[in-house]
Amino acid sequence: MTSSSTTAATPAAPANPRSRVILASLVGTTIEFYDFYVYATAAVLVFPILFFPTGNDTTSLLLSFSVFGAAMVARPLGAIVFGHFGDRFGRKATLVASLLTMGIATFLIGCLPTYNEIGVWAAVLLLVLRLAQGFALGGEWSGAALVATENAPKGKRAWYGTFPQLGAPLGFIIANSVFLAINYLLPHPDGAGQRSEEFLAWGWRVPFLFSAVMVIIGLWVRLRLVESETFVKAEEKGAIRKFPLGTVLRHHWWHLILGTFIMLATYVLFYLMTNFTLSYGTKAADLETASAAAQAAAEAAGNPFDASAFAAQFYPGLGFGYTDFVVMQIIGVVFFGIFTLLSGPIADAIGRRRLLLWVTGLIIVFGLTFNIFLLPQVDPKFTGALVQAFLVFGFMLMGSTFGPMGAVLPELFPTNVRYSGSAISYNVSSILGAALAPIVAVWLWASAGGSPVLVGLYLSAMSVLTFIALILAPETKDIDYDADLGVGATGSL
Repeated sequence: MTSSSTTAATPAAPANPRSRVILASLVGTTIEFYDFYVYATAAVLVFPILFFPTGNDTTSLLLSFSVFGAAMVARPLGAIVFGHFGDRFGRKATLVASLLTMGIATFLIGCLPTYNEIGVWAAVLLLVLRLAQGFALGGEWSGAALVATENAPKGKRAWYGTFPQLGAPLGFIIANSVFLAINYLLPHPDGAGQRSEEFLAWGWRVPFLFSAVMVIIGLWVRLRLVESETFVKAEEKGAIRKFPLGTVLRHHWWHLILGTFIMLATYVLFYLMTNFTLSYGTKAADLETASAAAQAAAEAAGNPFDASAFAAQFYPGLGFGYTDFVVMQIIGVVFFGIFTLLSGPIADAIGRRRLLLWVTGLIIVFGLTFNIFLLPQVDPKFTGALVQAFLVFGFMLMGSTFGPMGAVLPELFPTNVRYSGSAISYNVSSILGAALAPIVAVWLWASAGGSPVLVGLYLSAMSVLTFIALILAPETKDIDYDADLGVGATGSL
């Protein structure tokens, strides 16, 4: 796996063609995010009923989101392990390993027995596989970002760095389109868009099993890569460390902290726009409707239903059908993809830090508008228009802040610890942002009696922390990867 035997007489490593770089960084992250979104959707629609049947709607949803968030705790461990191998032996093999781990775990989730079949062990096995997903994703993103940016032409690093980021909106669209198609094609005794007995019995498994096809495609693309010239040069210069984690903690701890908080607002916004909005948007707006739907779901899963207990813990949502709301989300995610791509050339032109300061400021303001866009109106069509505008604005901001991260985080670290440093920052931030955001949002939503105002304030508060980190961070636009190998700065371990 190492190429340390490279000598001056050996020809330089062949450059990866532009199309191969873009495809390898895009396809892999698309598959990884597809797998993650499939779980996220099931965490709202299926797992509270089939794996956490507590009889309390809020408790079941919180348990489902807790397992969802548990993967974020595993991500820093994955970042350390995959980062170590990526900085010691190269980016290519590490990327292949992360993709295989993620794909196998996702496929196996589709094979799991439910609570009614094996009891609490169903939730335990789901947790184990979810941790495996998080472990794999801990190494995936940074490797894909490095493949893109270390092979980028001069002056286009942020532009190339947006392609692994584009995997997030593409994965969302593919995952939710698969769920929509399955849900639509299955019989619906109470009308299209409702969760049928067939969907709860087996239909939800199909998107997980389908991931195997996508993993095979991703492996084919990644196995054709060659190692980046930047990494090969670091090997030739003797910059590779035996223990990259020790080096990055000893010499680059400040940039680890900055990178973690620079990513924080992006994570919180991302999971509020996907998980929270799906929960809030599809929950019934009145008790009678909610009670009838909960009773039907409980009966379909073979679980008891306590109407008085349900009424005691009920708080309202917007009452959209699942199909209608996911279509609205997909429309918003299209803007996510567009603004992800647009952010790259802008960041190359004016600098990463300046662009992100402006975008983060807008996210702070956006968090203060939740009660303007997300409260039900007298006219249901007006409610729909406001919610659609909310989703479009939110995902535009998401693309604008997420796109530059493919360049910003890797640029904070030299070549010999770039994989470890960017991966740890990205994934520790996932605990502070992504792991907590769905749980905190549900709790704030319930605490406010169904109002989203506290959820918006939470987003604004986290964005203020990101804004401060950006003020303290350096501009990385003009860093030379070939010169920033980390030889002199780190010494020898």
